[in-house]
Amino acid sequence: MSANAGRTARERVRAELISEILRIAREQLATEGATGLSLRAISREMGMVSSAIYRYFPSRDELLTALIIEGYDAIGEAAERADAAVARADHFGRWLALCRAVRQWALAHPHQYALLYGSPVPGYRAPQDTNDPASRSAATFGRILADACRAGAVRRPEHLPPSPAEFGADAARIRAAVMPDVPDDVVARALAAWTGLFGAVSFELFGQFNNVVTEREALFEHTATCLGRLIGLPG
Repeated sequence: MSANAGRTARERVRAELISEILRIAREQLATEGATGLSLRAISREMGMVSSAIYRYFPSRDELLTALIIEGYDAIGEAAERADAAVARADHFGRWLALCRAVRQWALAHPHQYALLYGSPVPGYRAPQDTNDPASRSAATFGRILADACRAGAVRRPEHLPPSPAEFGADAARIRAAVMPDVPDDVVARALAAWTGLFGAVSFELFGQFNNVVTEREALFEHTATCLGRLIGLPG
């Protein structure tokens, strides 16, 4: 029996309405930005009285949270699919696949990416509900690194200093969250690479390369390769 078949008619109607509200909200993100999200405008487009929509999303912030969770889950799923398509022992190939998946998702969903990784929405504070979806793509990265470390495949690049002693507590928290069995040095270089990945995507998406870089895919491939070398992944 399918999941949908097990639902009551009321549950199916509710799920369909929530899906439609989120679809229209994504369109609003594209035209008005996150600060322009309006539950009243969504209700007008759906032909609902404004009070009815508040049964599904009691506030703009709850709608924002739903969009953020949806976005994090989507980019996380893209990362997971990309990683799963590469041989487990090809750690560098898995890293490159993850990088490409993040970029491709961002280019296909620029306004959702901006909501997740752009400027904070004034007055909005993300609840704990967003933590697990937000770490989903990072967890995929962590699995790649953990597999590489267990296989003895990670090497510190020449001429790089060790991670600072002060980073030890931070490394322990990151290791416990998403990078099991990854040593401090590798955690530090991985964090620099992860920052570099999203920095490269954001520069491209938010117009920092306009009138500067035309061959952006080629530059991204070079950037991802360099970041993989920084981590110490063999390629």
